[in-house]
Amino acid sequence: MATILVAARDSVYRLTRAGAEREEDSLAPAPAPSGDAPQATRNLREARGMRGLGPTCLAVTGDGRAWCGTASRGVRASDDGGESWSGAGLEGVHVMALTADPVRPGVVWAGTEPSGVRVAEDGPGSWVELGGLMELPSSDTWSFPPRPDTHHVRWIACHPHEAGRLWVAVEAGALISSRDGGHTWVDRVPGSPYDTHELAVHPDRPDLLRVAAGDGYFESHDAGASWTSPQDGLEVGYLRSVAIDPGDADVVVVSASSTARTAYAAGQADGRVFRRAGGGRWKRVTEGWPEEPSTIAPLLRAHPEGGFLAADERGVHRSVDGGATWRRLAAFPEPVGWLRGLAVMSHRS
Repeated sequence: MATILVAARDSVYRLTRAGAEREEDSLAPAPAPSGDAPQATRNLREARGMRGLGPTCLAVTGDGRAWCGTASRGVRASDDGGESWSGAGLEGVHVMALTADPVRPGVVWAGTEPSGVRVAEDGPGSWVELGGLMELPSSDTWSFPPRPDTHHVRWIACHPHEAGRLWVAVEAGALISSRDGGHTWVDRVPGSPYDTHELAVHPDRPDLLRVAAGDGYFESHDAGASWTSPQDGLEVGYLRSVAIDPGDADVVVVSASSTARTAYAAGQADGRVFRRAGGGRWKRVTEGWPEEPSTIAPLLRAHPEGGFLAADERGVHRSVDGGATWRRLAAFPEPVGWLRGLAVMSHRS
């Protein structure tokens, strides 16, 4: 069983499989019709305790707790599958990124604005701030273009097997790393992405890093020591989200748009999804997505039970064939114009 959580600008929404007509409904493949065809869906439900708090990101730790960052109310946590939320520390801090530690269940990492990294190792309220970021040589060049007087940590990725090994994306200016839990940092390397939005890593290929960035798609085969940028087939260059097929580390999907302005806001967006397999050419996915790009660049996540999840202003979507086709699982109960986070909780039967 699984619960899907989506953070919008004004609240958090959830979808549980208990709402499906049949258990297999959540796993059915996408239908053959075009992306514009209507599909039978149910509604996501709004969680309690998050309305108006400005959600920014989501994470789910291995102990089953859900976490949500906010723009000014710090971190909120949920122990009931995202149905209700309460304060979990960092009140007044602008939290931009949350990541669950895959090696230590219950440990969560947070990225903030201005750029900083914190970690909670003993549950809500146990946050410790890690220093050293602003001492890196590249820090003088960091700047978030819409607000050039500041910058923030947009994404944190953890090594799937080595505790304390991190990759941290500063928006915009650097992708940095640490091998010792943030006690020391390695600055950006030549050829690395400048404006990383998301970084995905597969447990079977932990040295293969895949990045969706404002300056394109990047990948590294040596854990970030060097980078390439295979773009063949990508018809646009602003990438928002990236996910790797949990069943095949050679299959990756990304979302993209023509510009930053057309990536995020419903009604003025031209987002689209691309898929790449085995190091081949990127191919645009249209089954389950509008032929004429008109949605936000969706958030993408690997589903722990296989395949992918996506979220855009139309709702939550699922692919069970490596991202080749998609079907919509659920719609929002009200219009949402901007999405901030997507996470899935897997429940043991």
